[in-house]
Amino acid sequence: MTDPARHLSSIGGHSILFVMATSQEYGPHLKSRIDPLITGVGPVEAAVETARALAILAQQDRLPDVVFTLGSAGSRSLDHAEVYQVARVAYRDMDASALGFEKGRTPFLDEPAVIELAHRIVGVPEASLSTGGAIISGAAYDAIAEDMVDMESFAVLRAARRHGLPLIGLRGISDGKAELTGYGDWTEYLHVIDEKLGAALDLFARQLEAEGLQPAPARP
Repeated sequence: MTDPARHLSSIGGHSILFVMATSQEYGPHLKSRIDPLITGVGPVEAAVETARALAILAQQDRLPDVVFTLGSAGSRSLDHAEVYQVARVAYRDMDASALGFEKGRTPFLDEPAVIELAHRIVGVPEASLSTGGAIISGAAYDAIAEDMVDMESFAVLRAARRHGLPLIGLRGISDGKAELTGYGDWTEYLHVIDEKLGAALDLFARQLEAEGLQPAPARP
């Protein structure tokens, strides 16, 4: 059993746990900068592995200051192979509306359907994110209100919030403009996303060392 403390990074005096879903998204540019916790694909695996890692770190009295999720995402509207920071996260699989609950809101949990993230990387464009257990393609985007889609971020967010930790998220857009036809449609631009995620992490590191964590701007 791997000690999750090996995945902790120290940047600007802050301890950070970077979390990714797959090694396919973890290319040479990121490998030169971070050693992330790799959870596996989907909300269940992300929740299990992130919660386990944070529980062990809590027991060791080594909880990070920040949990940072990064990787790829799909979008029908955003620029492909560009990187966006996560401004807010929704869980698209949760639908208890037949019992009178707001769609996207977990019954009896004191959390909104859409959770705002508290911090920002200045200079990286923002987008909203929908998490769920299915790959979104083609007409399936019609049911998505958010700008981009992934399969892990809401789960990582919930695990972080269980320990009172803030989440920062970066996603590079790998697909979504056209109907997916196979595995290669997802992987085609991962090498470009890897390079741009690395550059965004450098910007984050410079800001953290100079100014600390930046609060999210108030929404109008």
